[in-house]
Amino acid sequence: MDITGPAANRSAGEVIMRGWCWLKALTKRCKKPMVEFKNKLKKVVTDDPRRVTHSFKVGLALSLVSLLYYNKSLYGGYGSSIIWAVFTVVVVFEFRVGATLSKGINRVLATLVAGSLGLAVHHLACLTGDKGEPVLLCFSVFLLASAATFTRFFPGVKARYDYGMVIFTLTFSLVAVSAYKTDEILEVAGERLITILFGCVTCAVISIFPFPVWAGKDLHKLMFLNLEHLAVFLDGFGGEYFGVEDNKESEDAITDKKSFLEGYKKILISMSEEEALTNFARWEPPHGSFRFNYPWKHYLEIGKVTRQCAYKIEELHNCITSKIKAQSDFIKIIQDSCMELSKESGITLQDLSAAVKQMTYPKAASTHIKNLKKTAANLKTVIKTVTLENANVLEDVMPGAMVASLLVDIVGCIEDIAESVIELAHLAKFKGADPAS
Repeated sequence: MDITGPAANRSAGEVIMRGWCWLKALTKRCKKPMVEFKNKLKKVVTDDPRRVTHSFKVGLALSLVSLLYYNKSLYGGYGSSIIWAVFTVVVVFEFRVGATLSKGINRVLATLVAGSLGLAVHHLACLTGDKGEPVLLCFSVFLLASAATFTRFFPGVKARYDYGMVIFTLTFSLVAVSAYKTDEILEVAGERLITILFGCVTCAVISIFPFPVWAGKDLHKLMFLNLEHLAVFLDGFGGEYFGVEDNKESEDAITDKKSFLEGYKKILISMSEEEALTNFARWEPPHGSFRFNYPWKHYLEIGKVTRQCAYKIEELHNCITSKIKAQSDFIKIIQDSCMELSKESGITLQDLSAAVKQMTYPKAASTHIKNLKKTAANLKTVIKTVTLENANVLEDVMPGAMVASLLVDIVGCIEDIAESVIELAHLAKFKGADPAS
């Protein structure tokens, strides 16, 4: 049968058209996921451009240790133990310098100590004979693994040496088990230790020198930004709650201002981040303005009192969104005093934030605190002198009294923050701080 005529051409044309339609439908269907992926990729990069640099640094570290495989003289000397250098880079290299050094030092020390103990136990087990050797090895693995695992529950160990305890348990178990079947255990252990050390050194060098990401700088930045978030909220609270806004401000400015009123919420969930950054910062060498033995742990104290203030501000924010917010005579009487106290609180926190950011002693802090206390006392006096006839206490008085009470409580929180910042200035020897303090 002849299939080369017009019918065959039509059949081929139909196939091509169907294929083209299918391809167009597939492209259209994939367009939305591709746009979403592009937006997510852009967000990841713009949120922190250092992520791109870190990715290249990890690739560079892995490439360097992989070169050992291509060098026959090195590969012949260390054999398959070279793979431990690759494993080390994969598990040790972290985003921040402190995290990388923490894991690297933990891994090297844990491997050294566990390997030494494993060899010592293996030597003792050999003295017990063929029947006693496996019993002693099993008992030693049980005892040390249990002890190391239990030690991980201590908060201090959990914070700084948790990874080291895991590697200790793993290495000791591997050495104890391998020693029972391998005669050249000492040589194998030495090769693995050297390759692990090489991997850790590679991670440390590449993490520190090209485009380092310091946990200390991130912690310092987090502290003064948190204070700034509190300052922005308190600065704009009065106008937002009492409905007093600058008519000259553009709509975009008002929208941005209102969006900043939500910034304090990051502080409420920043505790774990602060603890992690503090831990990593303590592993880092001196860098920039952060000298050796810098008081990183004091940042946790600042974070604690800042969070207490943020909880009070959360209650103030609820007053803004609450449906029981009333425009009563009582509200109008205390309005000016509340707005003045809120404004002064924002100025004080802004000054403290600038002091931490610039690492200078907050000389104006004591003056600001005195002004805050004076303004708070004036507000209390205004409340005491108010006399309202035929006023509904629940609807007319309570909302305003709650706001006034919270603002007075925040003054105490700001005083605690100021004391913590001043103490940090003395401990860290900020510019302008009294060296004798």
